[in-house]
Amino acid sequence: MQSSLAARHQSEEQLRRFIADASHELRTPLASIRGYAQLSLGEDAPMTPTQARSFDRIESEAQRMASLVDDLLLLARLDAGQPLRRDEVELTLLAVDAVSDAQAADATHEWRLDVTDDLISVTGDENRLRQVVANLLRNAQTHTPAGTTVTLSLAREGTEAVLRVVDTGLGIDPGVADRLFDRFARADDARNRDAGSTGLGLSIAQAITEAHGGTITVESEPGRTVFEVRLPA
Repeated sequence: MQSSLAARHQSEEQLRRFIADASHELRTPLASIRGYAQLSLGEDAPMTPTQARSFDRIESEAQRMASLVDDLLLLARLDAGQPLRRDEVELTLLAVDAVSDAQAADATHEWRLDVTDDLISVTGDENRLRQVVANLLRNAQTHTPAGTTVTLSLAREGTEAVLRVVDTGLGIDPGVADRLFDRFARADDARNRDAGSTGLGLSIAQAITEAHGGTITVESEPGRTVFEVRLPA
């Protein structure tokens, strides 16, 4: 039994190392592909509509692949237990910035902010915590129709900072609810590659939250979906 568990652990470690190494090696050629595409598009030279469209798609797909590689590399590092920064992070200001960014990027949804007057702070990695909030807001934007209200709230409950993203969309398909935080988990009708969805956003949010000693959960019903992040305050 122990030998079987040891072999499984070794196999998982090898897979994590492979993903980390492959992701690292892919970053340079992807950057080159995107750079050459931008260079070709930027030249003031005749180009057929098909050529222009092809170079545009090469650039956008290279950008999407680069984003996927970065996500995989981050997950591999978190899986390996790479320590995060331990600074004081003002979650209140982070929430204000996140909603402002969402409003600027998407005017088809109604974005709301609900925070207390007191600043709430936690100890952690500010850039990664920003990524958690941004991923949750982007998830709400991607998987809800235009006109949906998305509310980001932040409050202190006991010794925890509690951040919630609530939307008034159609709710989560029960068929994917149990594997929502799995890597590459996406509902079939939500696979919008043009929107840049990779199926890693929620798994990254979970990995970062747990690396901060917190938890992330979701509750959903038609007309109300709540993602809740709890962090030691």
